[in-house]
Amino acid sequence: MMKCLVLFLVLCTGSAVVEQKDRTITKVVKLLQGMLDKSKKEGDEERVIFAKFKCYCDTNNADKTASIEEKTEQIAILESRIAKIQGETGELSAECADLKAKMADNTAARAEAKALRGKENKAFEAEQTDLVDAIAQMKSALATLAAVGGDQTKSTGADNKQFMAGHKGASLVGVQAQVQDALKAASALMSAEQRSTASAFVQAPFTGTYTSQSAQVVGILKSMRDTFKANLGDARTTEKNSLEAFNKFTKVKEDAFDSMETSYNAKQKILGGNDLSLSSDKAALKTKESEKADDEDFLAQLVALCAKKSKNYENRKLMRANEEAAVAEAVSILDSDEAFATFETTDATSSGATSGGKLLQTSAFIQMRSVRRHMSGDEHNRKLAQKLLDAAARNANSARLSKVAGLLQAENAFTTVLGEIKKMINVIAEEGKADKKKFDWCADERKTNNAALKQHKSDITGDEKDIDDLTKAINDPKTGLKALIQQTEDNLVQNEKDQTVQTKTRTEENVAYQADVANLVDASELLTKAIKVLSAYYDDLAKKIEAKEALVQEDPVAPEAFAGDKQNGNVQFAGQSEAGNKIIGMLNFIKDETNKEEKEAHSDEESGQADYEDSMTKLKKDEADFEKSLVKNQDLLAVKEKALLQAQEDLKATTADKVAVEEYLLKIKPGCDFIKTNFAQREANRKTESTALNKATTLIKATPAYKTAVTAATNESYGDCKSCVADKDHAKCKACMADVTIPAYCAGHKGTKGC
Repeated sequence: MMKCLVLFLVLCTGSAVVEQKDRTITKVVKLLQGMLDKSKKEGDEERVIFAKFKCYCDTNNADKTASIEEKTEQIAILESRIAKIQGETGELSAECADLKAKMADNTAARAEAKALRGKENKAFEAEQTDLVDAIAQMKSALATLAAVGGDQTKSTGADNKQFMAGHKGASLVGVQAQVQDALKAASALMSAEQRSTASAFVQAPFTGTYTSQSAQVVGILKSMRDTFKANLGDARTTEKNSLEAFNKFTKVKEDAFDSMETSYNAKQKILGGNDLSLSSDKAALKTKESEKADDEDFLAQLVALCAKKSKNYENRKLMRANEEAAVAEAVSILDSDEAFATFETTDATSSGATSGGKLLQTSAFIQMRSVRRHMSGDEHNRKLAQKLLDAAARNANSARLSKVAGLLQAENAFTTVLGEIKKMINVIAEEGKADKKKFDWCADERKTNNAALKQHKSDITGDEKDIDDLTKAINDPKTGLKALIQQTEDNLVQNEKDQTVQTKTRTEENVAYQADVANLVDASELLTKAIKVLSAYYDDLAKKIEAKEALVQEDPVAPEAFAGDKQNGNVQFAGQSEAGNKIIGMLNFIKDETNKEEKEAHSDEESGQADYEDSMTKLKKDEADFEKSLVKNQDLLAVKEKALLQAQEDLKATTADKVAVEEYLLKIKPGCDFIKTNFAQREANRKTESTALNKATTLIKATPAYKTAVTAATNESYGDCKSCVADKDHAKCKACMADVTIPAYCAGHKGTKGC
């Protein structure tokens, strides 16, 4: 009975132990299996997050590398363009400075010449006034002396008397006073010796009769008068030559100044356009350099961050693999038939924060043959004149000469022929003046309009250059303002996208982190409980084994193979104890790894949040920089487009002016070409005509018929004074013509022939 009771108790106790053992192991196995499932699931999630991050790294690395290369090329283009503009500006500045100095010298030279011309003219005017007054005084003195018979230049003897007809008594005193006043006025211009002679003459007693002494005074006065006239003529010639030289000098200088001023203004306009382009290119270069630096900084940070995240991910993969291997081994130990539970854990997957960077945006004279004159009669001279006129008419192709030749052939009256000749000579002279006026007008018009045309062409060249520079500055596909604005807008879009992606990634990382930490904490608590249960169980088992407590009823009829069991009933549990302790060690390892992973997750979360905040700060700063750059480039674009529109309008207006000038020059071209081509020939023809007409006049006047006609006309003009035909200088003729008696005429004109 006792043995049966003991056996029952042992069986019951063993059954209870087995039941307790199954519940504990199952719970641990299920815990481990759940941890393993979660670890795989979170590993998959972490792999997806890291794949997104890796895609972000690769995409931005490629974009930023391409952006840096593009901006490096744009910077090189801008630097080359700036250097070219600066070199051109330097040359133009030097040329403008040289032109300005030459223009100042030109202006100073003209001012100096004008001042000198003024002084010369003032001196001439004073000298002319003095000489005119002096000549007037000489004439007055000579007239006074001549009036009283002082001029002895026509005397026939040294003591010839010139009677004072009409001067008697007291009137002689007045004459003396008049003579003295005239000589005193003239003496102011005489030399000392001349004044002495004049003074002696004036102081001599006045008897109404002058001797040869007066001839010396008159001679002095005439000599002085002639000298003054010669001096006046020389002064006027000198003044005329000086004025012509001054006018030529001034014209040359003014033409040179106008040419320099035109060139200066054109260069200044180019300089203005260069300044605008230089300012724009420098601003664009600064922006590109800044953007390139930002891209390089972004790329450096991105490479470092991506490497860091990749390393962390590889470490976490290794840690996860170790954990899963340990859990799987633990499960295989606890349940070799089926994996109930696996260790469930999740690493906080941090997809590396990305730091944004801003994308850099990054114009014949006909010779007249000599004609010998033959004075052999009327017909001969008339024929000679006619022949002369015919030949000249053919040579000069002159209808006028043919007309005069026709008049001679028709034997018209001398008065008619000579009248026609005189008219034609006058017409020829007027025609010459008209041709010269038209010739000069054409020269002036062509000079003025050709200068204007040259200026218009220069302006058009400048406008076209401005338009080309402005168009390039606005529309250049790499460095143009529109391209820069588009790049900046793209950068803003990318910046906003980067902020959104990083914020989303950070949120996903944080959610994963929260879940990971929660799972890690739960796993640590469960592991602690499992370790506690297993430790308690195996510690108790170890104590029983150590105490050699019998756990089962001895079987007296047990096979010999289990004989040893009879000596030590608990030996069969030693293997389980070792396995249990090994499981506990593994669970402690897993718990330690879980705690390490929790710390790593916290550290990764802090690092990820810091990286995110730094990246967002940089992205916000880049966004503000992009917006400033966008506003600046949009304002500059408005200025450039306005300048381009103005340059296009200027080009249109200047082109219209150029076309108008060209059309005007084309309009006056036929007439001006004709006068320019034929002016010398027409002058030669007119000279031929005038020479022929003058010779014809001479030949006509040399004919006896003409002389007879003239004599007849002259005799007819004498009327009743027929005596004038024989001798027009005789007193009889003179008295008749004066309608006075011969004695009366002789009384006033002593010495006249016949008195």
